[in-house]
Amino acid sequence: MQISGSLFPFSLFLAFILISGASSAHNKNDFLECLNLQFQKSNSESDSIYTPQNASYSSVLQSSIRNLRPESNSRQRPFVIITPEHESQIQAAIYCSKKYGIQLKVRSGGHDYEGLSYISQTPFFIVDMRNLRSISIDTEKNTAWVQTGATLGELYYTIAEKSKTLAFTAGVCPTVGVGGHFSGGGYGMMSRKHGIAADHIIDAKLIDANGQIHDRESMGEDLFWAIRGGGGTSFGIVVAFKVKLIVIPETVTVFNVTRTLDQNATQIVHRWQYVADKIDENLLLRLFIRSINSSNGKRTIGAFFTSLYLGPVDDLLPIMQEKFPELGLVKEDCTEMPWIEANHWTVLLNRTQVSRSYFKGKSDYVKQPIPEYGLESIWKFLNQEDANRAELQFSPYGGIIDDISESEIPFPHRSGNIFMIHYGVGWSQEENAESQRHIDWIRRLYNFMARYVSKSPRAAYFNYRDLDIGMNNIKGNTSYKQASVWGFKYFKNNFRRLVHIKNKVDPTNFFRNEQSVPPVSLW
Repeated sequence: MQISGSLFPFSLFLAFILISGASSAHNKNDFLECLNLQFQKSNSESDSIYTPQNASYSSVLQSSIRNLRPESNSRQRPFVIITPEHESQIQAAIYCSKKYGIQLKVRSGGHDYEGLSYISQTPFFIVDMRNLRSISIDTEKNTAWVQTGATLGELYYTIAEKSKTLAFTAGVCPTVGVGGHFSGGGYGMMSRKHGIAADHIIDAKLIDANGQIHDRESMGEDLFWAIRGGGGTSFGIVVAFKVKLIVIPETVTVFNVTRTLDQNATQIVHRWQYVADKIDENLLLRLFIRSINSSNGKRTIGAFFTSLYLGPVDDLLPIMQEKFPELGLVKEDCTEMPWIEANHWTVLLNRTQVSRSYFKGKSDYVKQPIPEYGLESIWKFLNQEDANRAELQFSPYGGIIDDISESEIPFPHRSGNIFMIHYGVGWSQEENAESQRHIDWIRRLYNFMARYVSKSPRAAYFNYRDLDIGMNNIKGNTSYKQASVWGFKYFKNNFRRLVHIKNKVDPTNFFRNEQSVPPVSLW
């Protein structure tokens, strides 16, 4: 019997698929056996291992997912989740991952904008750091050791328990994980006075691709430099950071003031750009902008000025009256409180009290003020979406940020930046069928903003992950040219040094994702 030319290749292809599927299942079973064996050798309990057959698997997976969009588009789910309680369990995970070729993902708080800590294009498992969250404060030396599974809220609360005048400079969302936030930079409401989180890292404990545990001395200054703003999971698994705490007044002042278009919001926002990066560094004037419904039911633009001043209100008011009288701040707008209360201390220890939605985020840096007509064009974009659906955050720079060299750590966004823009748009599960409409909207806005933001490169903040700006070929080799498309936007010229370090510490690219630093030739 003669076999047709079209049928024979298809039968080979079908056989290949069946063999591949069986091989994949075999690898997964072998991987699980390997994990259990390695856990037994280190006297570890296997109840830190979750497979889809475990009743708790879904709740463990979902509990740290903040953005539902990436997972909704992913065809792969982790076939294992490990929640280690000891470093030896991470070493076991690395050993078995390398032995059986199963990709390892590390998750701290689950806030990655593109979900790269919990989704993949290839079979994978998650090392979820949630159980490694101990925090030790030394009030005599003003230092803290914090494990990377801790959240910012847990860190702030623990510091406040020990001292009324010690704090740490990092972000405002209490459920953000320390691991990703610190290793990507860590901007917050005290950054103009005290810099970003990564500026204050003085030691670290890291497990490399060979399962070896290092501190700052044994890892060397190159690798220690890389994990302070260059994205820790490109180079290893950071288990803990040692940080230098900052000294603050017992009393700080906060205010939240809203201005709409009929209250000259456009003119006030325009003026803000000339003030926010130059005003007293004890004051951070953050700005949130949304399209809202006014009291008469018509759409308008709301500019929400959310600020923290490191001192009493009587010191703040003269500064505002001299430097930014246009806002019209009065004493009744302000509230004095301890720093910990300004961080919404009642929810600091709740790891799950955060809204879960579908959203897309992007970022930019502004070096020259946007003219009023440019702001008015932005308002038109915001009005294209439903009220309160989309938001722009203007986060001011200046202060001590300007005084630190671009190459001091991988985070390069220093002198010359007036403010950073965060673009965000969100939608509900019921609206997810129309997700592409909202994603197209934010991309159109981003393209429009090219004329007003940094250029060559058009800079972006690594902690506001955005795969639109470029990504690696996760299933094959990534060239330096391909990786540079996104790498220089996040890290500028520091990207070259990061690639050099990656080549040295992880030449096989064991730690990888769509925007991890690749081990590639610089030429």
